[in-house]
Parts: sequence; C-alpha cells; structure tokens
Amino acid sequence: MDRQTPLHGIRVLDLTNVLAGPFCCHQLAHLGAEVIKVEVPKTGDLARQLGADPELNKIGMGVSFLAQNAGKKSVTANLKSEGGKEVLRRLVASADVLVENYRPGVMDRLGVGYEALRDINPRLIYCAISGFGQTGDWSDRPAYDQIVQGASGVMAITGDTDSAPLRVGFPVADTVGGLTAAMAISAALNAPKRGAYIDISMLESLIATMGWAVSNYLVADQRPTANGNENLTSAPSGTFRAKDGPLNIAANKDEQWVILAQHIGRADLLARPEYATRELRKRNRAALKAEIDAALAAKPAADWAEDLNKLGVPAGEVFDLPAILDHPVIRGRDLIATFDAVAGVARPISVLRTGVKIDGAALSVTTPPPALGEDADAILHALGYGVDEISTMRERGEI
Repeated sequence: MDRQTPLHGIRVLDLTNVLAGPFCCHQLAHLGAEVIKVEVPKTGDLARQLGADPELNKIGMGVSFLAQNAGKKSVTANLKSEGGKEVLRRLVASADVLVENYRPGVMDRLGVGYEALRDINPRLIYCAISGFGQTGDWSDRPAYDQIVQGASGVMAITGDTDSAPLRVGFPVADTVGGLTAAMAISAALNAPKRGAYIDISMLESLIATMGWAVSNYLVADQRPTANGNENLTSAPSGTFRAKDGPLNIAANKDEQWVILAQHIGRADLLARPEYATRELRKRNRAALKAEIDAALAAKPAADWAEDLNKLGVPAGEVFDLPAILDHPVIRGRDLIATFDAVAGVARPISVLRTGVKIDGAALSVTTPPPALGEDADAILHALGYGVDEISTMRERGEI
C-alpha cells in the first residue's frame, strides 16, 4: 500500500452536511479513502449554498462546500423514497464506513439506521455526529457551532473581563467534532474485528479539548475565567506591544524570563522582589507587562521575534490570515491545493489540504470538489443499475 495513502482501498459514505461531518470525511479523503457523498437530490449539501461568493452559491458550489469536499465523489439519493433507500443499501454492502450528522433518530425513522444497515454489512463502521450525542436530555436539540460553543464553556473563557463571553472566530465546535470523528473512525478501521457504532457529540468533543481548564476546576477547584491574551500558567507569557504591533512571548521558564529581561535591556527587573518567582510574576503580571511593553517599543515585532527565538525564548508576531497564508512558512509546506478546473466555476479554486505530512509529503487528493450528482451514473452502473433504470429513478425523484 502506498505510504502516502494509508486508507487506500477504504470506501466511506458521506451522508453529512455543512461542516462537522464533511470536515471529518475531508480528513479521510486526504488519508486515501474513497469518499462518496450521498446527497439530497436537487439541493445537495447545504454548504453548496453557503459562503462569501453569491455567484458560487447560485450554482451550488459555495465556498463553504469547496473548502472541504475536494477528492470526493457525489451521488444523489432521496432517502424518503424506496428507490433512494435501495441505492444506499447497495452502497453500504460495499462500504467500510458511513458517516451521518442527521438529528438523532432520523436515520432509524427512514429505515436506514445502524441496526438495519448492519444486517446488510456487519463490518460497517457507522459514525453518527450530533451536537449533544445520541442519548441524553439534549439529544433531540438542533445544534449549530455557536450553540455548542456557548454550552461548552468555551465562550465563557474567551475574551477578557470586558468582552467575554465571546465566540471563537471560526467554527471550532464543528471542526473539533469532525476531527474527533475522523480519529475514532481511523481507530475503528484498525480494530481486529471490524464493525462499530460511533457516537460523536460535538459538545463532549469540544469539552475534551479543554483539558487544562477543566482539570483546574475538577482537581484544583479553580473556576476558569476569561483572561484575554494572558497565559495564566506563567508570566511573562501573553501578548505584548512592540513598536509596530502585537508580539506574543512565552517566557514560561525561569531561565527564559532571565534571558528576556536581559535582552530587552531591563535586567533590573530581575532584582525586583515582586518578580522573583513565577507565582509572584503571575500575581503582578499587569505591572510586569507594562514594564516589558515600554521596552519592546524600541523595535518592530518581527525583529524581537527573530532575536528572542534565537536566544531560546519563544516569540512570534500576530498575523492576520492573508499574511500567514502568504508567508514562506506556509507557502513552502504544501498546505494549499489549487484546482484549475472545477465544475461550473470559471476560475481556479484554492483550498486547504490537511495539516498532516507523511514521509515528508503533504496528504493530497487528485480531484476537485464535485458538482451535485457528478458521479451518479458511474456509481449506479457499478451497483448494477441499468441506463433505463437510472433514467426512471431520476424521473421519480429517487436520485
């Protein structure tokens, strides 16, 4: 097997919409799986109509869809019709994984839930992604990223005392939920006995990433608070002000604090009793930050970052998104893929790959995001449907 495609030969059915599920299957596609999107006829994944380019939304190739569906195939099936259900059943017979993010119970009511599909393929790994899990008091609630962020405690500790609660600036709950699902699926594919039902709660997935904050509460009885850009575990550690803008510095070790003070020309701070230990520096962080900011005003952030990193003190400029995407540290790492020909789109489209390199190479896919139903005929023929049968199913709205 090609080491660049560890999931080569694995077939994944992607019945998901918008972000968490498609992002999960985006990871699996780049890991080498054959991912077949099973979409609703005529409209498809809702993300096809979402994004900052209205013209792309009109043609069903919205930016939100393009972002995480490269390398996938698309077939349509109306799961409310018997013909559409039969298409799914035939696909399941040859699949290794099915991922869905319908509200809990919807697939069962349609007659194509886990128990029904397991009878067709006992080796099927069935992954259900939902906001709050398949069981429990909130299992029937609709879930959107911001709802989950608010429920998880993330918003309560994001921002500072003036701005919290504050939403994280990207859909972190959806993204973490999708990554958690991809990790669980990859593990289940390696199980000695193939076949599993995976229940992914976006809420639980997000809380699970808050280990330090949660453990400080559970173990040390310290209620998490919103502290802006300050790192509560150490000082000086946070965002400071250089001549031309913000600069992150993480002088978390005592020796890093000493080097920092000396390099910025403030060795006198080392003799101040209020800064003698980590705990004292944490207690007096506001005054210490003011002293450091005054010294950093002498040079631009990039100069300080270069100097401090060479000295062993972690530091870095605060970039906006266009700046970091254009930086050699990203441009030289093959994170971005560009497709010259995308169905219905009159210009090249650039999208992100994953953050994974294997044997020095970025994971990649060879095909752009598909038009709705683009691969239907080929897939249905492979499932045993004839030309006339496919035509009749289209007329009936089953595909």
